[in-house]
Formats: sequence, structure tokens, C-alpha cells
Amino acid sequence: MGKVVVSQFVTVDGIFQDPGGSKEMERGGWAFKFDRGPEGDRFKLAELQSADVLLLGRITYEGFAKAWPSIKDEAGFADKMNGMPKYVVSTTLERGEWNNSTVIRSNVPEEVRNLKKQVAGDILINGSGQLVQTLAEHDLIDEYRLMVYPVILGAGRRLFGDTSRSQALRLVETRTAGECLILIYQPKDSPSR
Repeated sequence: MGKVVVSQFVTVDGIFQDPGGSKEMERGGWAFKFDRGPEGDRFKLAELQSADVLLLGRITYEGFAKAWPSIKDEAGFADKMNGMPKYVVSTTLERGEWNNSTVIRSNVPEEVRNLKKQVAGDILINGSGQLVQTLAEHDLIDEYRLMVYPVILGAGRRLFGDTSRSQALRLVETRTAGECLILIYQPKDSPSR
């Protein structure tokens, strides 16, 4: 059975919006102001290599679909991103233009449950804050991998906004990555995954 893994770049104050500086917000591009070191690069490559599927919200998907097809790298990161199956959650997108894309239009929790049954590896979510909140509300997130950057933005979208209930997490691993800290959490009340 597949495992839904949320992997995010976040600030100390929980902002995940526009780490790459796509001009989405005035304070965007914050991730490039710090060194995540070779440890961070290795972590992100290994994470992607172990994933079977990308699951994204429409906004993140459109940004990735615009950027990744033209990227080349020696490590194979771009080849994996472009070649792997991608699922995009959207009520407005007619079809996914990026290679190997499928659009999920409705019944998102049920579709993700079915996807978890179909794959053996990780179902990786980047960005996609609204999707993350929806899946968390339905107890469908198996793991959170947060690369915390040493900055407080004070404005922007937070990864964990208002929810209908609280959810306890258990810390399963920490690592340093250059100036950043990688925190890996799993839901505390769920069976061991």
C-alpha cells in the first residue's frame, strides 16, 4: 500500500508559500537565501527517487508543469519528475498537459484512498496547501517531511491553517541540512506505517 508523504519547504513561522520566488508574493524566493547543503540535496533526491507518484493541487501542478519539462540535471531529478505519474486535483483543469498526468475532479479523499491501494511506494505532495489540509482532515497523510528554513517571514500562507480539529504528531527523525533542519513527523494516533 502506498504512503501519502507531504514534503514541504517551510519557514520557522510555518509559511510554505513561494519558496522559489515565482513572484506569487512580495517575500517569495526565501528558500534561495539559505544553504541547505549537500545533505539537503541528497535528501530531496532520495525522497523523489523513492516516490512512485506525484499528487498535486492545481496551482502547484501548473507551476511545476511550466518549469520542469525544460530543466536538465546530471542527478536525474528532472527526468524522474517529468517521467513519473502525476495526479492533479482540480475542478477547473480540463486535462493535465504535463507528461503522465491524470486529473482528479471530485471525491478527492476516496480517489486518494484508491490511489494508496494501487501503488507500493510514496505518493509525494509538494506545495498544494489546500490539498494537504483536505487530506489531513480525512486522516490520509502518512508522513510530513518539513525542511525548515531559518527565516521568519511574518506574512504568507501557512501550511497548517485553520482546521476542524487538532492532530497530534510524533517526531520520527531529525536531520540538519546546511542551514536548515529536516523534521519528519507521522500522525501520533495512527498505527505504525
